[in-house]
Parts: sequence; C-alpha cells; structure tokens
Amino acid sequence: MKDTKLSLEESLLNKYGPLLTMPQLADLLHRSPDGLRIALQSRQSYTEEINKAKLKIGRRVYFRASQIAELLDSDRLCGDRR
Repeated sequence: MKDTKLSLEESLLNKYGPLLTMPQLADLLHRSPDGLRIALQSRQSYTEEINKAKLKIGRRVYFRASQIAELLDSDRLCGDRR
C-alpha cells in the first residue's frame, strides 16, 4: 500500500510551485504581507533564515519553496527557547 501523505515540501510545491511570492509566504505564515515585509528588514534570527530563501528576479521578490519547507520542518525559526 502506497503512503499518500505528502511532505511539507511536496505540499508547498503542489500549491505554489517552486517559488512563493511575498503575499503567498505571508499567508503561509499567517502574517500580513506588509507586516512580513517589515519584519524581513529587521535583524532577527528567524528573519535571517527566511531571507536566505529569498530570490530577486528584477524587482520581484520570491522565496524558494524547498528552503521554506526545510525551515518550517526545522527548529531554526523558533530561536532560543530556554
């Protein structure tokens, strides 16, 4: 019997394709696009991780779905929890 459960990366690729726009990423993270845009300009540990997935094509900003899925699967977005 084949396992039909999709990985997070497969789910993101099926829904958005290989690149997410800022509004798509904001929706995924339950943030407003403007709030996410402002947050990504700050020097927080989680924003630095998200910015590593950023790809600019001309004036447009995209985020690699595979890297975002990897971040969401890891604990790197949580920062220091003590």
